[in-house]
Amino acid sequence: MSQIGITHTFELGDGRSVTLETGKLAKQADGSVVVKMGDTMLLATVVSNKDAKEGTDFLPLSVDYQEKFASAGRFPGGFFKREARLNDYEILISRLVDRALRPLFPADYHSDTQVMISLISGDKNASPDALACLAASAAISVSDIPFDGPVSEVRVSKIDGKLKVNPTVEEQSKSTLDMIVAANAKDIMMVEGEMKEVSEAEMLEAIKFAHEAIKLQINAINELVAKVEAARGAKIVKREYNHETNDAELRERVHKALYDKAYAVAKSQNPNKKERGAAFKAVVTEFIDSLPEEEKATISTSLVKKYYHEVEYDAVRRFVLDERARLDGRKTDQIRPIWSEIGYLPSAHGSAIFTRGETQSLTSVTLGTKLDLQSIDRALFQGSNNFMLHYNFPAFSTGEVKPNRGPGRREVGHGNLAERALKQVLSPENPYTVRVVSDILESNGSSSMATVCAGTLALMDAGVKITKPVSGIAMGLITDDKGKYAILSDILGDEDHLGDMDFKVTGTKDGITACQMDLKVDGLPYEVMAEALEQAKKGRLHILAEMTKTISETRSDYKPHAPRIVKMVIPKEFIGAVIGPGGKIIQEMQRETGATIVIEEINNQGHIDIVANNADAINAVLAKIKGIVAQPEVGEVYEGKVKSIMAFGAFVEFMPGKDGLLHISEVEHRRLESMDGVLKEGDKIQVKLIGVDPKTGKFKLSRKALLPKPEQQQAAQN
Repeated sequence: MSQIGITHTFELGDGRSVTLETGKLAKQADGSVVVKMGDTMLLATVVSNKDAKEGTDFLPLSVDYQEKFASAGRFPGGFFKREARLNDYEILISRLVDRALRPLFPADYHSDTQVMISLISGDKNASPDALACLAASAAISVSDIPFDGPVSEVRVSKIDGKLKVNPTVEEQSKSTLDMIVAANAKDIMMVEGEMKEVSEAEMLEAIKFAHEAIKLQINAINELVAKVEAARGAKIVKREYNHETNDAELRERVHKALYDKAYAVAKSQNPNKKERGAAFKAVVTEFIDSLPEEEKATISTSLVKKYYHEVEYDAVRRFVLDERARLDGRKTDQIRPIWSEIGYLPSAHGSAIFTRGETQSLTSVTLGTKLDLQSIDRALFQGSNNFMLHYNFPAFSTGEVKPNRGPGRREVGHGNLAERALKQVLSPENPYTVRVVSDILESNGSSSMATVCAGTLALMDAGVKITKPVSGIAMGLITDDKGKYAILSDILGDEDHLGDMDFKVTGTKDGITACQMDLKVDGLPYEVMAEALEQAKKGRLHILAEMTKTISETRSDYKPHAPRIVKMVIPKEFIGAVIGPGGKIIQEMQRETGATIVIEEINNQGHIDIVANNADAINAVLAKIKGIVAQPEVGEVYEGKVKSIMAFGAFVEFMPGKDGLLHISEVEHRRLESMDGVLKEGDKIQVKLIGVDPKTGKFKLSRKALLPKPEQQQAAQN
């Protein structure tokens, strides 16, 4: 007999329903919920330790989304045949959920907290990534973990001009706008997505549309909580905790003593990041050093530094709002100085340096063939990817020392944002597999947007066809409780940490191609969001103008050392002839010419890519393949090559991959007793196709048909 759980079902508004279930699975977790839509099922669990580890002054939250291959009735690939570390797609979904949940935990809650979301049943008509946050938020809501929720996410897509919530995978592929939006009942909290050059107004409309659907989900979570409380006969009481030691008197003392000094450092508007940071640090260092020795023994310096961080936060924000100026001396809408260069790396197929202020990206482009395609093997999707962008953020870019442990979640997320921004403008006729690598060499704000700009320049330098160049900008927002606000263009790293919004927008001169937004403030009016988008547009166009001073159009040709790809299409029935028995013919062509030949069947035709660094090799392969697919005609004369000598004649390759028998009686007009000394292997001779055996399809060749008869030869001699 199965355990009966508590369920709540709600409608999405278009006939589809979603069910939330708790109390049936994973009951030893602090909270667990199963979300079901169609045949898609997600299990979300949350566990948070009762006490925080000593010395922890932040929330150690981990969010992991994983797709079980069994959910789709599939085996995992690889040698071990089991799920291993999260793939990039799972990391991206984990980040989306994390960014929605994290701001809603109390600032003074520091217990280790783990959210795990598993796809346990998969349905291609109900994409699971859009349901992950709903499941996680519901699991936390039915637990006793302190949480200022609920929150939820939806995917919103624009298909044939109409907005739709949580479309099918097939519908997503046809969309001109595709975003994941997170919100609570009142406010938008997170936006991430890609678009095909849409306007700011279209994007804002989609966000509002998504918020209405999210409100339905928030209400559903509240209904589930009410049912749980009714079943228990008691309210869900959030746990009590005390994870911080505070000293109100010391906090006030630090604020009073250091606020004006921190404000003065901000007002100095030093454009040098290191010098400015040192000046802020000196304020608290001098305060601690000035304390009497007996007081130093009783006062916690870590608490002093913590309270000074709050002071610095308040002082900088107040400076920006009061002075309408920036820490580095810029106006609120001013972009830092930009310089760029292309072709910096001589051996790369394309390269660019993009520097904006103290942020710098060195980006390279590598062109490959279909053999270099990235294979994608997920529970609900199998396919390949011909455009990759990888983002690297070494510690030296911020003057730090850290061990290199490969790309982390931040690198995966930033790289994916830049990849989605650029893939919108790639020409559909691009024959290459393209890999873009951005190495951040300096960082002080918005290195992902520098990657977009450097990536555009490097692609154009490589000769990769793009419809339009793309630029990107990071926007910030600082507000107060009186309704005063300042929108900041091209934010610094300090402004990112201190601001209420981090809003990254990429696009061409005609529209937005990707966006990422995180809000840390309650109640941001849509009017302010619209103003931020318009200010971002002006900034993007300014950056674009600076980029086009370096290169305005894609190079007309690829670099001399870049691989050249020529495509050709042949009838399906000739695929085997081009490949040859055991791959003999195609391997011989590659060995003789040095070209790489990739052949595959698409739509009942043979599609061939011929790849080489020089035109002669490509032309040689083209000639051979054209010869293979050409139909031999009886009566035609061919230049042939003797392949082998037999007692009864010779086999001659008269067309690529086509051999015919030159019988001993057809070699010359005179009667030959043997082939000795007449022809040898490798001889090139002219032959005439005189027939095809109707039963075997074998070709009959003649050489004597092209030679003058003896009497004609004698007459010519006379």
